[in-house]
Formats: sequence, C-alpha cells, structure tokens
Amino acid sequence: MTFPPSLTGQHLLSRRGFMGDAANGLAGIALASLLARQAGASTPQRPEISPERPLAPRKPHFEPRARRVVVLFCAGALSHIDSFDWKPELVRMDGKPMPGSQEKLITFQGENGNLVRPQFEFRPRGESGKMISDLVPHLAELADDLCFIHSMTAKSNTHGPAENQMSTGFIFDGFPSVGSWISYALGSEAANLPAFVAIPDPRGVPQAGVNNWTNGFLPAVFQGTAMNSSRSIENLNRPAKVNAATDRATADALKFLNERHLTKYPGDSELAARIASYELAARMQLSVPTVGDLSTESLSTIQAYGADHPDPVRSGFAKNCILARRLLENDVRCVQLYNGAYAMGEGVGNWDGHRKLKEQYEIHGPILDQPAAALISDLKQRGLLDDTLVVYVTEFGRMPTFQKGASGRDHNPRGFTAWMTGAGVKRGFSYGATDDLGYAAVENVSTIYDLHATILHLMGLDHERLSYYHNGIERRLTDVHGHVLHDVLTEPRPSLG
Repeated sequence: MTFPPSLTGQHLLSRRGFMGDAANGLAGIALASLLARQAGASTPQRPEISPERPLAPRKPHFEPRARRVVVLFCAGALSHIDSFDWKPELVRMDGKPMPGSQEKLITFQGENGNLVRPQFEFRPRGESGKMISDLVPHLAELADDLCFIHSMTAKSNTHGPAENQMSTGFIFDGFPSVGSWISYALGSEAANLPAFVAIPDPRGVPQAGVNNWTNGFLPAVFQGTAMNSSRSIENLNRPAKVNAATDRATADALKFLNERHLTKYPGDSELAARIASYELAARMQLSVPTVGDLSTESLSTIQAYGADHPDPVRSGFAKNCILARRLLENDVRCVQLYNGAYAMGEGVGNWDGHRKLKEQYEIHGPILDQPAAALISDLKQRGLLDDTLVVYVTEFGRMPTFQKGASGRDHNPRGFTAWMTGAGVKRGFSYGATDDLGYAAVENVSTIYDLHATILHLMGLDHERLSYYHNGIERRLTDVHGHVLHDVLTEPRPSLG
C-alpha cells in the first residue's frame, strides 16, 4: 500500500518503510550499546571517598595480585651498564670511539671521550645464568627471583625532572606521586598508620625532595608521610613536659569538640577530612613508635640486613629496609624507600657517577646491596612476597663512554634498567634490551608510563580508568600514554569489573 505525497511533496510513511526504518534503528541502538560498553572499559572513574573516612579501604577495579608495593629508588641514576645490563661488545670495544658519533659526542655535561668497559666484573648468577656485576653481589644471588626490564626510557636527562617523572609520571612539579594515586584509589588497610610512607636515605632527600611523594592536586590526606629509622615523623611526638595520660585526655576532649562541631556543618567535607587527619595523627602517636622500634628484631635479622655495621650510613640504610618491612607487615599500602641523597661536589651521597664512578660506586654498592637483598629475602621468608610487589627504579641510565677528562659516565635517558619481584611478576626473566653498547633501548622499548601502568595493574587498578578532575582535565598517573607490560606478568589480563 502506497500513501499519496504530502503537501510538501514527500511520501508519507508506508508500512514497508516503517519496518525497514525500525530494523535500521535497532541495529544502530545495538551498535551504540556495544561502543558504549567498549568505551566504558576506559572511562575515567573516580573512587567514592567518604569525607569522614578518606582512607577507608576501597575496592580495586579487578582482583589484584599485590596488596602492597615497595619502590626502591636509587637516586642519582645508577649505571645500568655497570650493574644489571651486561654488554660484552662494550668490553670488546673498550677505549675505542663510539661508532657513528660525530667528531665530538656532546651530552648533558659536555664532551664525551671513548667507550669504557663496565667498571665491575659481570658473572652468571643462579640457575638462569643471568649476568649481573660484582657491584651488587647479594642482589645478584637473587637473580632467579627478579624480573628485569632492560628497555626503560625517560623524558629528561636532568635529575630533578627525571625524578619527578619516575615518581609522578610528569617532569614538572605539582603532580601526584604513585603512592598518592594508589592510596587515593584504594584507601588504607592500616587504621593507625599512613597509607603511604616515604623513607628518605640516612644522608638526606633526593634532588626533587618532597616532590617524590607529594599528593599534587589530590587531597592532602593522600600525601606520603616521610619518616626513617633515625628520624621520626615531624611534629608527631608529644611535648617533653606532657605525660601520656594528659595527652590522652586532651585528645579525647578534642575529639568530643570536633564531633560536636562537625554536627553543625554536616556537609563540610574539608572539615571532616581535616578532623579525620588529626585523629589519625593522634593514633599514630602510639603506633609509629611501636613500628619503628627495631629493638624487638632478632640479632640474626639485624645481622642479615647489616644493621649492625659500624658505618652509620650503611647501618642506617639497613635499618630503613627493616622499617620498610615492618610497615608492610602492618598493612601500609605503599612504601617508597630511597637509596642515595642529593649532594653537591663529587656526588658521594648518591649514584651520580660523573667524575670517579668506580671509586664512588665502591662506596654506594655495599650501602645498597646487602640491606636491599635482605629485604627481599625477608619478605619471601615471611610469605609477604606472595602479595607484595617490589620495584627497583632509578631516574635514567648512564653513557657507555666516559666524560672527556673524567673517569665517570654522563646522564643517558635513552636506555636503562628497572626490575621487579613479588606478586604477579615472572621470576628469572628479562624483558626488552638496549643496543650492543647499552646506549639506547632497541627491543620492546618501554616508558615510565608503561611501568606505572603495570604497577597499577598488579594493584588491581586500570590506569586508564583511575583519574582525578583538575583544572578542566581528567588527570591520570599515565597522562594519555602507557601500556601494561603483560609479558612480564605471570597471568593474562584479568576481566574488568
């Protein structure tokens, strides 16, 4: 049946036309539904946070492999080609010019000289036969437990911005650190301790300082709390003339007044968050001295970490490693553990080996090696490594050449090594590679965005869905980049919730 034309000359709807249009419409609806479902997998998703309990535990996006993470950050840029990235071609070409270079090879601090072999001997380690240098003999013994990423790259060749990127994903100041993003997403399982703790080196802080554990534009409650074995949290201890009973009575009175004040302003989320932070600080007055009291550790544990060494820097870092384990045992979600601190001059406080690399590294290696290896072994022995992720990072790599007129290597963000061990990570495995001289990543080139995406993934978080709206932008730890390095994981991608 055909209807006559309308007054405009167009044919009115026929039954056949109606059925055809309806079929096309249903197909469009189905397609829109499928596209929306696909887009939903990466739609930004902010966690629901109660102002009264901003650190209450929250569900991850999917089942996590790791409940907690400790990041071991070697400040100053530990040379990959003198530690974990074996390059026999560099030994063969020792003393020769770098192939393909101009008459003068200019890098961060100026002109470079010839290629120079690793300053420490490499040997096969464990059943895997992984080549690791004598710089870190204790960590080398754990070769079969470690998963190496030899193709890391960074965006800056300057310490401060490069530290920023490794800790926050951005070379600029003002962005939240990895630990802040994790505690923002997941809250805390530790009622009386911070969700996120940073442990600076006994010698001081890294060059970017508190930027490494800042909350950035996230609420202040998610900032990392700095403490170490020799220095408690600032402004936490009660005044010397106030006894425990008086302190407790004062805290109870203050809690009563705060709760009564809060009832007058039930919608004031900033007030609620501030009160929650004060109450956590009060609880920490009791819990922090306990978790930081290493006198309860056995003599064998103290000796295994090297915490009895006469050098205060070596024993201090060893005690920091024990503190890290105790914090993880007490359900602190994220711990950043720093080895090396910013220092002028010869860089004796960190891994910045420009002038006398071998001489400096002979100092730094023992400070790092035994305690860090003991931490991993201790976590494994206690069963904590099954659901704890350990990540080693440094801000960039170093050149295969020595600097002109010096016995050290310049900055090199084109290729370096990170490694992981613990929950959900393959062991005795190497991923990616630099070229034959260790100069640049050439195989499975990886970025800091990829590393961050992988850390979040193991914590049960989709890096594309975790976001915070700031200044008109949905901000992410990985910005608009990053891919999970599934090849280094022990299981396939989990289904998203």
